[in-house]
Amino acid sequence: MLKLVAVVYIIVGSMLAGSFVIAALTMGRVDAVAISIAAVIGALAAIPVSWLVAARLNKVIRPARAS
Repeated sequence: MLKLVAVVYIIVGSMLAGSFVIAALTMGRVDAVAISIAAVIGALAAIPVSWLVAARLNKVIRPARAS
């Protein structure tokens, strides 16, 4: 499942980092430090989100076997 998390993180990480940067710019924080911090926070927030999305995808891809 780690490979699936990595693939999902590529998409979710860039999306959340970009969203956080846009939010920082909207609030008027145009200095490089604020933009960098927003991008890092977005990338870190994407780790658990990616894990949850990958877990749901894994359930759909590999459903539980009936005994």
